[in-house]
Amino acid sequence: MKSETDVLIIGAGPVGLFAVFELGLLNLNCHVVDNLDKAGGQCAELYPEKPIYDIPSRVKITGQELTDDLLDQCRPFKPTFHLSQQAEIINKKNDKWEVQTSNGTIIVAKCIVIAGGAGSFVPRKPPLEDIDKYENTTILFSIKDKSKLKGKKILISGGGDSALDWTNDLASISDVTLIHRRKDFRASPDSVSKMLDLEKKGRVKFIICEPRSIVGDDKIIKKIICNDGEKDIPIDTDYFIPFYGLKMELGPIAKWGLNLDQNLINVDTEKFETSTPTIFSIGDINTYPGKLKLILSGFHEAALMAQQCFRYCRPDKKLVFRYTTSSKDLQKKLNS
Repeated sequence: MKSETDVLIIGAGPVGLFAVFELGLLNLNCHVVDNLDKAGGQCAELYPEKPIYDIPSRVKITGQELTDDLLDQCRPFKPTFHLSQQAEIINKKNDKWEVQTSNGTIIVAKCIVIAGGAGSFVPRKPPLEDIDKYENTTILFSIKDKSKLKGKKILISGGGDSALDWTNDLASISDVTLIHRRKDFRASPDSVSKMLDLEKKGRVKFIICEPRSIVGDDKIIKKIICNDGEKDIPIDTDYFIPFYGLKMELGPIAKWGLNLDQNLINVDTEKFETSTPTIFSIGDINTYPGKLKLILSGFHEAALMAQQCFRYCRPDKKLVFRYTTSSKDLQKKLNS
């Protein structure tokens, strides 16, 4: 399948979705590619129910709520999404880019915007034999719907914020056991204190040990065999959820000839353009002096990037800046 658009956005996280909105205000059409099966990026995939506190005007908002709001905001501009696929191969033909994805889709665009967060990300997995056999059934690397864990035996492994936060959260609805290789944690002190308090009250179990093997049958785990340095400890469980963080990979983008700095993409701070003209990078995947990895920083970058994309895509037209508060044309489009 081959399609053509003004701008191809790689990454459907918050910054990529806001880029659709900013480009749409300038009457630029967008296609969006993401290797996940839904929009939202890390916010929707890793912490859909976890609150975010630094989005302007929102005292508190979850990752999924932010995603839903951004999808609503960009919906008037009718972006086309290509999900569950990666942008792999790019070729310049005349003055446009031809991008081929991992499933064979070809998208022709004047500009490319790389908004892939920290790149393609995959969870770090414990080195357990046959772990792949149980993935997404009874071994999970993120929690998308905690209701299905209600009343179940849950074994969580890890010492970071995700492991502690979910241990504390699920304690009210599940039989939770937390394992970690040592007594010290990387998680916030408040989360650790809360977990230890729940342990004293008998509402969670905490064991210092490491997972060594899986006992199960037909994609259903029955127990995890752990070791505390002296002996094996079998732990019965319905679900095993290791929170070992993510491996961030640029993936195919690393081969596109862009100027990189430790797997981040160098950009200018006027247009957020890369070393290759008409290819831009916004969000956590880029780098420049003073860079802050905040969603709101990515929103700012998207607005400036869109201005330069317009100049490339509509070279015969004058760029006229319009406020959404006063432009009747924009208001009509946004309310359609």
